[in-house]
Amino acid sequence: MRQATRSLILAGVLSACAGLLPSLAHADSGEFGVIVMGGIADHHTSTFDAALVWDPNLHWWHMGDWSFSLLGELHAAMIRNTEGSDPRTLGAFGITPVFRIGKDTGFFRPFFEAGVGVRVLTGVHLNDAYDISTAFQFADMAGAGMKFGDRGQYEVGYRFQHLSNASIKRPNPGINFHQIYVGYMF
Repeated sequence: MRQATRSLILAGVLSACAGLLPSLAHADSGEFGVIVMGGIADHHTSTFDAALVWDPNLHWWHMGDWSFSLLGELHAAMIRNTEGSDPRTLGAFGITPVFRIGKDTGFFRPFFEAGVGVRVLTGVHLNDAYDISTAFQFADMAGAGMKFGDRGQYEVGYRFQHLSNASIKRPNPGINFHQIYVGYMF
């Protein structure tokens, strides 16, 4: 049953990505930027994450000066644990498509965002008693923030992020991060 559920989820994600490809082919080159995040989690775990951001300028479902949009983020992170007799620091690398609903105009542009991506970790042991079983993890997140500046080039925000292997292998304790970030679009 679990395998069927995972296959169904994977098929849904691939179908959604395939549906977006025609839109991406017609989008202009878009804008690129960077974000840096710091966060804390359970079990004396913290993270520092840097991401390259691509905004292909895809907007749909306009409601006044609000719309839905899609961003792509390429992440490199450090996950550090300080608990137990053998704490570890792991690297995490991955990609996340981010869906936003936000204000398109004005100096201050609030937004809400959510995304599900993947991460590959450099190990599976955070300390002598905290094992996450697989180096492959899903990274789901939800957050809110504010873009500001003449063209909305600066942003600050908060994200709740959950890393989990979706029970591919046990144990699957997951890690819940509370993250604050700043960003700049070139």
